[in-house]
Amino acid sequence: MSTSGARPGRAARRRARRRPAPLPQREGLDPVRWAVPPAAATAGALAALRERFPALADPAAIPLRERFARGEIVDAEGRPWTADEPVGPGHELWFHRELRPEHVPEVDLDVLHRDEHLLVLDKPHDMATMPRGAHVLASALVRLRRSTGIETLVPLHRLDRRTAGVLAFGIRPEERSAYQQLFARGEVEKEYEARVRPGAGARIPTTVGERVVLRDRLGRHHGQLTAQVLAGEPNAVTTLEVITVEEDGILVLRLRPRTGRTHQLRLQLSSRGVPILGEDLYPQPVECPPMPLQLLARSLALTDPVTGAEHRFLSTRALGGPR
Repeated sequence: MSTSGARPGRAARRRARRRPAPLPQREGLDPVRWAVPPAAATAGALAALRERFPALADPAAIPLRERFARGEIVDAEGRPWTADEPVGPGHELWFHRELRPEHVPEVDLDVLHRDEHLLVLDKPHDMATMPRGAHVLASALVRLRRSTGIETLVPLHRLDRRTAGVLAFGIRPEERSAYQQLFARGEVEKEYEARVRPGAGARIPTTVGERVVLRDRLGRHHGQLTAQVLAGEPNAVTTLEVITVEEDGILVLRLRPRTGRTHQLRLQLSSRGVPILGEDLYPQPVECPPMPLQLLARSLALTDPVTGAEHRFLSTRALGGPR
């Protein structure tokens, strides 16, 4: 891109962010958008991008200067940046990530519901909700976009990669906020099932029909994989009920979270001496868990904010594995 033309002003850039991305999806993935932060010093586009995303300089990747020469790095209007063109606060650089080789297991995508507003998946264990880290093409979002052709599909909430069960996606961008606000306000009824084996010192009920409310303050430091139980006012609340006692002493629990903290159910149970069977993070991370995490998002119920319909989506999956 020539440096002689002026870049759009602030108002124009705000309008650009409301428009569709200047690059199409690739392999079911949206392009990456980097908005140069207000405090950044002006630098050449290539140098600035490489400083912000060091992985772009990986020797195994296509040389970044070559990508600029191909016109693969564009602004919010879709116009290519040149490698040495100055960029500064308020500018946007859009590009596609380069994908590492990834094993994508063959697995059926069991869709529980689909209309013009919602798509609801019965997610299997060990499938990430969103593309992240080593799980990109194998994520539920990318798989569904590619299999359905719905480029606007986005998850309305998230399940851990190792958790199976009901996962809802929105279809229309203009309706996304209405659905996400239901989750934010706690107006979606979520029910999980988990299998645990209580040991000495376990601090939960063990008789069928017994109930208890778990209240904790949970937090996670930026960049850390696991969360912690902290002192202070509870911000994580879950109703627990024992629904089955299996012959070998394993309990099947019904869990109804009233809040949605990171790893809420996993940490609340582990901190009471009953980590979920197959757990790989709590109380301590392990590399090779002996079975899929025995946690299932059994049902999701909500009043549709767009149509007014009453929905209750129910997983058909079952828990169980090596003991």
